Amino acid sequence: MKITILNGNPDLSNRDFDRYLETLQEALEDGGHAVTCMTLRDLNLHYCNGCFGCWVKTPGECLARDDSGGVRRAVIGSDLTVFASPLVMGFVSALTKKMMDKMIPLLHPYIVFDRGEMHHLARYKRYPQLGLLLQKTIGSDDEDLALASEIVSRTAINFKSKLCFTKLIEEPIQEVVNEINHI
Repeated sequence: MKITILNGNPDLSNRDFDRYLETLQEALEDGGHAVTCMTLRDLNLHYCNGCFGCWVKTPGECLARDDSGGVRRAVIGSDLTVFASPLVMGFVSALTKKMMDKMIPLLHPYIVFDRGEMHHLARYKRYPQLGLLLQKTIGSDDEDLALASEIVSRTAINFKSKLCFTKLIEEPIQEVVNEINHI
């Protein structure tokens, strides 16, 4: 399986998070998966400013000259994309959310009725399934985890996909690997 892990840890000093993802990548590769891990803090990523250029002027491509195009190509080429983030103020990091917003060029601006709701029309024939890997931080609670999971689940609906799992980095690596192996 081709897996893209998007490391949304904004804090260089949070080495536990980065080490966990490095170990996860090694375990997945040892199991035969092709894994690309992209550390978002190392990329030049602009915020989406809602200009609709990716739908009107350059369909499928953001007008901003940043590294988000490479991330989108990795995501759309994968079977599974894992958003990995520490919880910051009760939600995924701003870095993770910024990249989630920059995924909008992967969809058409046109709206369709899907799963009883209005959602974007797919631009591609297939989209990756999604996973969510979180790190609890001081003050995080189960409600924060549920909210982050629900938002990524809603993102999966636009991707004509599903959120396959939400896990914490406090869980053993092998549990995450097993979860991925059963997708």
